[in-house]
Amino acid sequence: MADVPGRPDWGVLRGMMADLQKATKSLPDLQRRMLEVTGTAWSPDGMIKAVVGPRGHLLELDIDPRVLRQPNSKALSASIVRTVRAAVENAGEQSRELLSGSLPGDLRAIGDTDMTTFVGSHDADVRLRSEDRE
Repeated sequence: MADVPGRPDWGVLRGMMADLQKATKSLPDLQRRMLEVTGTAWSPDGMIKAVVGPRGHLLELDIDPRVLRQPNSKALSASIVRTVRAAVENAGEQSRELLSGSLPGDLRAIGDTDMTTFVGSHDADVRLRSEDRE
């Protein structure tokens, strides 16, 4: 039967429904994996390591003691903020990859292709604070 304007293509709709059912069935696993995401980053000089959780909260901050040999609190603070921001971006990339691989193509095509609605908002606090200081 040829496509008739105004009438649904039932085959396409069935395919979309099957994709949606598959995606919703895997949601508990996706949620678990999203909650396990951590982002890690090192400062350019390798003296600071930051690890953040899935929402950008700081889990670990390692500062090499050699930093204290030439104390500069403003430079240290700026380096910490940049490193944490990079870790948040790393976590966001991982979250976007998880979501992108789990959503049916039809849902990915609806618009938010880079998943910023789902993922990008969690690092807003880090971005805003760092922009205030710049």
